[in-house]
Amino acid sequence: MATLVPELNPPSRLLLGPGPSMVSPRVLRAMSVPLLGHLDPAFLGIMNDVQQQLREVFRTKNPFTIAISGTGSAGMEAALVNLVEPGDTALVCVNGVFSTRMADIVERCGGKLVKLETPWGQVTDLARIEEALKKNAPVKVVAVVHAETSTGAQQPIEGLGKLCHQHGALLVVDTVTSLGGVPVEVDGWEADAVYSGTQKCLSCPPGLAPLTLSPRALEAVKGRKSKCRSWYLDAGMIADYWAEGKRAYHHTAPISMVYALRESLRIVLEEGLEARFERHRRHSAALMAGVATLGCAPQAQAGHRLASLNCIQVPAGVEEAPIRKAVLLENGIEIGGGLGPLAGKVWRIGLMGESSRQENVLAVLAALEQQLKKAGRPVRLGAAGAAALEAYAG
Repeated sequence: MATLVPELNPPSRLLLGPGPSMVSPRVLRAMSVPLLGHLDPAFLGIMNDVQQQLREVFRTKNPFTIAISGTGSAGMEAALVNLVEPGDTALVCVNGVFSTRMADIVERCGGKLVKLETPWGQVTDLARIEEALKKNAPVKVVAVVHAETSTGAQQPIEGLGKLCHQHGALLVVDTVTSLGGVPVEVDGWEADAVYSGTQKCLSCPPGLAPLTLSPRALEAVKGRKSKCRSWYLDAGMIADYWAEGKRAYHHTAPISMVYALRESLRIVLEEGLEARFERHRRHSAALMAGVATLGCAPQAQAGHRLASLNCIQVPAGVEEAPIRKAVLLENGIEIGGGLGPLAGKVWRIGLMGESSRQENVLAVLAALEQQLKKAGRPVRLGAAGAAALEAYAG
């Protein structure tokens, strides 16, 4: 006789790591409504709602604006495998884990990779990109991460699309940790392929990857000399499923996740993008004021720090993992550690979407104070929270 596992009962956590973020009860309710078939006319109408709302959040008029069935990494792969063919030169601005992944995908596509490397936590200067475009011409694709989750750095995108087009290149932008939390301006940037994920500032469970392609990018997809190396992520085929009036079967969409994304986008647009951006800025500023009293400095370059993902250097002499583990198990709060060369050196505190709230800022500051004091650090309890409240009052 089979042994039955017990009923699912996961512990309650406050999710303040690099993702996923907290999810509204409204989104969870949307996921629980009855399923429809993925070609049911009622479900196709729901897909239309998702596309319309994604265009508003992406700030684009691109007809090809969809949700890829997969996490943000599927969005990354879809953007690159559709635009990079064997022998194409692709310039990737590498300054963290996720831009490193972009470079890996380019090589797997058979592209000629040009890595423009910058120290982790810093951003890539526009003049360096222009110089690399000239030196390596012709370049088919330039790929950058707008919000580098591994470092907390926010790459300036303004002017980059225009520069790329002047050199005949397409611009690919990763907005996984920025969409819905900090300004994303697809049309204003003149970006050609922009993707994101649902589990960060959109505060939806992981499982879909919003993706928008410009008409210029679609022309490149249609003009390929070889088939896309991924059948599942072939934009030409997926476009036929999402195209109104066509809806050709490609794969079975994750119905409940589409419901969830529709509701999470409703919440984003109800709040208003500008109000949402200001909320993320306000809570990030308060958090950074609080952690400064604990001896933590920001990892990202001054003037280019993300409001949605706060990457902070661990105080000198502190072993970060035990503190992070205690904050999780004793305080019920998840924060993230460092990746790659930043492993053991930073904490990553996400204030994304539903997680970006004053009570959460004060809770994580109190938890860090408590655990640092228990570890023997000279911490004055309440000082971090007081600094955060001072920032709010200001």
